[in-house]
Amino acid sequence: MSEPTALAAELHGNGLEPSRWVRRWAHLVAAGGAVLDVAAGGGRHARWFAARGHRVTALDRDAAALAAMTGVAGIETIAADLEDGSPWPLPPDSGFAAVVVTNYLYRPLFPRLIDALAPGGVLIYETFAAGNETVGKPSNPAFLLAPGELLDAVRPRLRVVAFQDGFLAIPRAAFVQRICAVREAEPSVIDAKGALVPPRYDLAG
Repeated sequence: MSEPTALAAELHGNGLEPSRWVRRWAHLVAAGGAVLDVAAGGGRHARWFAARGHRVTALDRDAAALAAMTGVAGIETIAADLEDGSPWPLPPDSGFAAVVVTNYLYRPLFPRLIDALAPGGVLIYETFAAGNETVGKPSNPAFLLAPGELLDAVRPRLRVVAFQDGFLAIPRAAFVQRICAVREAEPSVIDAKGALVPPRYDLAG
């Protein structure tokens, strides 16, 4: 079992709660909007969003892990290897209200993730960062984000709402980097008085 595969088996068990980061920014996702859960594993985030009334597409190369979601209302599963050079398994006009990625990193995929967002769509991304090799796995630099790398990956196409790059002690010691960014529909709107009003992204949740 490869390092990232072993890590997924550890972190994507059905008993784990959704990421705090994902829950923190889920309020920015349009009510009832379609959600793409990338590297979904057993579906901790897919199930959580489906329970909130979203239509969820759960994408993972592990068909056995996806099978755990068979019959769960609101969830469609797609087994696909995103790293073997195969075509992107979703239509180019999918237009998701949110793309969620946790504990997974394959850098060539960043443009695809951004393209999958509808105008107003939210990218919620969290994974391991440089420094994690000092506390555990993953330790291979290929699976660790460099300082500020998520910012570089989404700019200038997305508006960054929140970004963190640091250390967490709970649920286990880890260096992480995480971002919430929006594919803005319009730079601003005009109110009834003719004044420009910039988009508002509620930081309070």
